[in-house]
Amino acid sequence: MSMAQRERGALVGAMSAAGPDAPTLCGTWTVRDLAAHLIVRERRLDAAPGILLKPFAGYLDSVQRKIAEKPFPDLLELVRTGPPWWSPLRPVDAVANLGEMFVHHEDVRRAAPEWEPRQLSDADQGRLWPLVRRMGRAAYRKSPVTLALETPDGHRAVVREQPGDAVTLIGTPSELLLHAFGRDEVRIETRGESDAVRTVLALDRSV
Repeated sequence: MSMAQRERGALVGAMSAAGPDAPTLCGTWTVRDLAAHLIVRERRLDAAPGILLKPFAGYLDSVQRKIAEKPFPDLLELVRTGPPWWSPLRPVDAVANLGEMFVHHEDVRRAAPEWEPRQLSDADQGRLWPLVRRMGRAAYRKSPVTLALETPDGHRAVVREQPGDAVTLIGTPSELLLHAFGRDEVRIETRGESDAVRTVLALDRSV
């Protein structure tokens, strides 16, 4: 079983435990809204482009709201079973859905009070590191200073090069990936001049 599949199962479990009206880290979305988003992404090819393309966002919202009206157990089952056989995501599920499932699993977990980071295996942290490097280049593209991402065991990636100040964000791949995806509920350390660090932490990291 791939890490993406394991994270999908854990996400569904977390959603079920939290309940449909529980908050998430996805803005104003509840768990129900997040489930509807995942279903649209994997099963509604007509509406999914609205996730990235603003001209189609209105249609996406209407489709997503309609799906969110389904009974909660039905939503969870659709998320659990993943992309249908005809979805272009199905053959690449292990790669294309790893970041999606991991981040949204944490969106549910970390919206609860007194959350703690999970202790992932070294192998799973290693699976996330390539995503950190790839996502970091996009997420921190607006940084006015040089920015590097570094793990406690010595992996390092410079994701933005600029003249002048430099900042390093330090954490496990899982924590760095969540930060690159725009989440602030993370456990990371920083290295660099204080004003430059504040600038980096305040960046709009949306892609």
